[in-house]
Amino acid sequence: MTDQLTALTTIFTEFYYWVTVVMMFLIHVGFCVYEVGASRYKHHQHTLMKNTMVVPLVTVTWFFFGWWIYWAFPTGPGIAPSIMNESSALITDESTFSARWYVANTEFMAVNLGDRISGVFWAAFLLFSWTAASIVSGAIIERITTFAFGILAIAIGSVFWTIDAAWGWHFDGWMLKILGYHDAYASGVIHAIAGGFALGVLVVLGPRIGKFSSSGEPRNIGPRNPWLVTVGLFLIYTGFWGFYAACNVPIFDLGPEYGMEGVTYWTATNIYFTPTTLSGITFNFLMSLSGGLLAGYWIAKGDPFWTYSSGLAGIICASAGNDLYHPIQAMIIGMIGVVISYKLHYWVERKFKIDDAVGAVAVHGYAGVVGLIICGFVLNGYPSSGYSVGAMWDGSTYASINPLGQFLGAIIMFGVLGMLPGYIIAKVLHGMGKLRIPREVELAGLDYEMMEADKEAEKAVSTATR
Repeated sequence: MTDQLTALTTIFTEFYYWVTVVMMFLIHVGFCVYEVGASRYKHHQHTLMKNTMVVPLVTVTWFFFGWWIYWAFPTGPGIAPSIMNESSALITDESTFSARWYVANTEFMAVNLGDRISGVFWAAFLLFSWTAASIVSGAIIERITTFAFGILAIAIGSVFWTIDAAWGWHFDGWMLKILGYHDAYASGVIHAIAGGFALGVLVVLGPRIGKFSSSGEPRNIGPRNPWLVTVGLFLIYTGFWGFYAACNVPIFDLGPEYGMEGVTYWTATNIYFTPTTLSGITFNFLMSLSGGLLAGYWIAKGDPFWTYSSGLAGIICASAGNDLYHPIQAMIIGMIGVVISYKLHYWVERKFKIDDAVGAVAVHGYAGVVGLIICGFVLNGYPSSGYSVGAMWDGSTYASINPLGQFLGAIIMFGVLGMLPGYIIAKVLHGMGKLRIPREVELAGLDYEMMEADKEAEKAVSTATR
């Protein structure tokens, strides 16, 4: 890079994404701490190891094919033409943002002084993938086999959320063009799909032993360590702030992109290249968090587990439109999402005997769906993408944000790409006898052998003479 302005913007963007990746790592740390706090002592080591193995499993598969899927599938394929090559086929040609550049043997997937952005951008999306897998992890603790969870983590983390991101979280995605879908901070493309996927798995997996009485009444198997739950959720809040930053392009000249010849307009943008500001999303992040906490404290009558979880649900519900909402709107939307999600959780639990151990389906899935639907009404008529106008695409072929498009988008995210694949994969694993641990193992604890070995080791030490 010989041009000073180009060098400055490139290196700043590279460092910006690198910092957001470090911050987002706290989401995974938070999920580990949170799930250990929510699980019983006899399952602690397995719970930790299960979540830890998300890191290598999803990272390796994301490197080999997950990232390729994101860049190949914006057109569907076969649903809407790309703005880059006007074809509805998989984007694997030689255009700038083609998937062919993002396979393991290309120069963009290795050390390359001519490309300073691909690695950190890849890593930002990778952390989103970990998040999707960790959401599923919490719902199914204390009864899933390690093998089954590994398959499920790869499926949601490197395949299905990647497809929905290509469709609805990509400047060239067909859902923007046809439905007017808008989901700036991933109410649907991460949270609704992961919540739906978890629900599909839970239908097949069944409840933990003892969760429901003989009459069908649910019993409380509450968090065993409220302190760890608290710390875990606050770490997730912190990492989520980094997630919000990572969803933006930090500095971009939109003048030429919008067809304004000779005009320079440097700004931060969201994933759709619509102008936004870090200042604005800071207002909305904190107000939606606060709205969620207030509503959770009220609806759960001060229950700590649901109060802290509701803060997260409030952010998730407002995230679809938090690039455009007024802060008071963000707060109110967060509150509405929490009340609906809380009520739905207990209704589904009683009606269908679904044992969601940490409320992940409610906090992520239901809140994400509610947030998408509300966004369609509050932002009705706003452009779904920065390319709703301008030189790169005829504005008439992009739909504006609208209630029906957001509702259909919610169905696609939660149901079509979430719950349905989760259910099918769980059914296959169940048929193979690989989904659920044996009853005696569940009763004794997944850590039983490890705990017995520790007892023997301790006994040997305590009786040693030298």
